[in-house]
Amino acid sequence: MDVKETLKDGLKRGYVITLTAQELDDKVTQKLMDARPEIEIKGFRKGKVPMPVLKKQFGARLLGEAMQETIDGTIAQHFEDKGERPAAQPDVKMTNENWKEGDDIEVSLSYEALPDIPEVDFNAIKLEKFVVNPSETEVTEALERLAETAKNFELKEDAAETGDQVVFDFVGRIDGAEFDGGAAEDFPLVLGSNQFIPGFEDQLVGVMAGDDKDITVTFPDDYNAENLAGKEAVFSCKIKEVKGSIQAPIDDALAEKFGAENLEKLKAQITERLSTEYATAARQVLKRGALDQLDEMVNFDLPTSLVEAEAKQIAHQLWHEENPDVKGHDHPEITPTQEHINLATRRVRLGLLIADVGQKKAITVSDAEMTQAIMSQARQYPGQEKQFFDFVKNNDSAKQQINAPLFEDKVIDYILELADVAEKDVTKDELEQAIEALDDD
Repeated sequence: MDVKETLKDGLKRGYVITLTAQELDDKVTQKLMDARPEIEIKGFRKGKVPMPVLKKQFGARLLGEAMQETIDGTIAQHFEDKGERPAAQPDVKMTNENWKEGDDIEVSLSYEALPDIPEVDFNAIKLEKFVVNPSETEVTEALERLAETAKNFELKEDAAETGDQVVFDFVGRIDGAEFDGGAAEDFPLVLGSNQFIPGFEDQLVGVMAGDDKDITVTFPDDYNAENLAGKEAVFSCKIKEVKGSIQAPIDDALAEKFGAENLEKLKAQITERLSTEYATAARQVLKRGALDQLDEMVNFDLPTSLVEAEAKQIAHQLWHEENPDVKGHDHPEITPTQEHINLATRRVRLGLLIADVGQKKAITVSDAEMTQAIMSQARQYPGQEKQFFDFVKNNDSAKQQINAPLFEDKVIDYILELADVAEKDVTKDELEQAIEALDDD
């Protein structure tokens, strides 16, 4: 076997590997010798078939297998000897297209190597960790929102106002013809809830029990039922009841409705929930700060193939976010902009750094952590939790999508333990402004 370097430019590598016909023949012979004890051919005792007969009978069949194993083994040995890892699947091609049995084999091997990651002094990172303590006002506002959901309605004789509940029958027609899903009886609608399409609820303001009213509205152009989108409809409504809302008092009875022993326990639960929400948001700000500083601290060559692939993915994702009506991939080719390339460069650089730190520090995601994360995501599909769990369990790509952010967070936790992190008390508004700033980047 002979290996010659043909390219070494930055991280790009190229080699020509020559495998002699004798090496291949030796490989085939070894395979036949390994299998010989179990081979039976008419006229020969088991395990005693002469090698020339075995080669004639099985040699051609084993040659392709021997070629593939020899090439794979040679490439694996090459990476071990060089101490390199390819950034993506190496490009391997057989160059002597007119090869015939008995000829040497020439194979071209090209790839981009993963770069050497420099050591980083994580102690030099200086960050502020925002701390928000829920105020009494915020807890009261949360209680008021709960009370709003628990309010009751009582019959009233006056005309309906925004916030009142109207109980009515209706039949919808387009061009005089009724349509599926356009009718209901005894439907309770809270005016101002925006439960119906725009313009419908506004026209019910002022109605009284016993009224008949025709409401004319136009379905939005992006309405989810294509047969109704953009069309004008007339709803014939018969008003049966008008009810005014009665706010639920904030007391122990309200607390019991939401599973708490009393009002004080409910306040404690709300405070704890708000604290968790604020801590989660503050973690996002802290993590971004750490990544921003890491991005400034490290600089190394990046595999062009990884940056280009990431830039294409970013451009494709953003295009679909701007064109939500296009669900598939039947659209014009999307060319990444310099902004996409810059973002891809940052992501690849930080991704390689985090992977390197995780590997060097033996940071891993445990089976228990993976199971917990899968179960947490499965709850988003009520009634299909088991199907989701089984899907992820048997799908390597899905498992990787769940594992990757868990691994990243564990590496970030390791870095934050070494960084200089000072806590800073801030208000809820200041934290929200910091979160909004992240979205603007």
